[in-house]
Amino acid sequence: MEWSKLQVDFMKRALEVAERGRGKVSPNPLVGCVLVKDDQVIAEGWHDHLGGLHAEQMAIHDAEKNGHSPNGAVAYVTLEPCNHFGRTPPCTEALMWAGIKEVIIAHEDPNPTVRGAGIKALEDAGIAVAHGLLESEAALQMRPFLYWCKNRRPLVCVKLAVDSNGSVDDRSKGAGRFTSEACLDKVHLLRTECDAILVGVETVIRDNPSLTIRRVESNKQPLRVVIDPNQRIPDSANLLNDEFETLVMGKDFRSLSALLNLLGDKEVQRLMVEGGPTTIGHFLDQGLVDEFYLVQSSQVHQEPVASNIDSKRLLNAGLTQVSTEHWGDETVSVWSRDS
Repeated sequence: MEWSKLQVDFMKRALEVAERGRGKVSPNPLVGCVLVKDDQVIAEGWHDHLGGLHAEQMAIHDAEKNGHSPNGAVAYVTLEPCNHFGRTPPCTEALMWAGIKEVIIAHEDPNPTVRGAGIKALEDAGIAVAHGLLESEAALQMRPFLYWCKNRRPLVCVKLAVDSNGSVDDRSKGAGRFTSEACLDKVHLLRTECDAILVGVETVIRDNPSLTIRRVESNKQPLRVVIDPNQRIPDSANLLNDEFETLVMGKDFRSLSALLNLLGDKEVQRLMVEGGPTTIGHFLDQGLVDEFYLVQSSQVHQEPVASNIDSKRLLNAGLTQVSTEHWGDETVSVWSRDS
């Protein structure tokens, strides 16, 4: 289907407003909506938090609040509207009641609770529906959600910090961070976009981390997962002595694939692996890494612990470098697997 420049611009705006829900709506996807009349945007909406209005509902409310009737408007929505009762009523009904005449959708919803039912409900109500506008852009924005719908396991994201020579730790001193404050802020921001954080027991013993979101605003804390097949996690570990949930995979733990299936059943859509090189190496060697953030510092460790993870190993694991970023004083190479 041929799309006009105006239509493309309206959907781009819907994708932009969807970003306002990032880190706040999982296991729901990011969704944005704009309402258009006479080639002018009259309202915008996005899914802001779990239990809150969905994007279509917020846009309709925004229109009415500002004195615009949504009757006869065209709705540009980044994801197929839902047609079932969940935490909120169906968005299809909201669009019908508002008198929307046409709905243009970026991406169909593969979730079994929707999967074409939203489009059918709108068409049965006499509303014109078109889809596929900026579909690939919407798919990238909702990647963890779409991955989970397809595979019923989380997308695996790894973050690893190394010094200028590829070392992950300095044994000449006690455990401690060697990256900048601004870099740490970015790590905590990345945590807000993940449903769970995983480390091996060696990281718990060496660093005693909390693995919580502290430096940026967040309305939730991730599930903490510790791989500990020999039951070595100390009773005094921070992870075991706060109010947040920790899942310790002990002697019954058999394989990473089984763990990912278990997390998928818990609706974990994006798993962040922050463990050491041994744990990360297992994920890489089994072809289970989908995203990799390799953070390189200019620091030089005096008694280095080699990561043994470099571009060659990432390439061999099926990853491709997609960008280079700067997190404070650190340079970050971002790798991804096609999915």
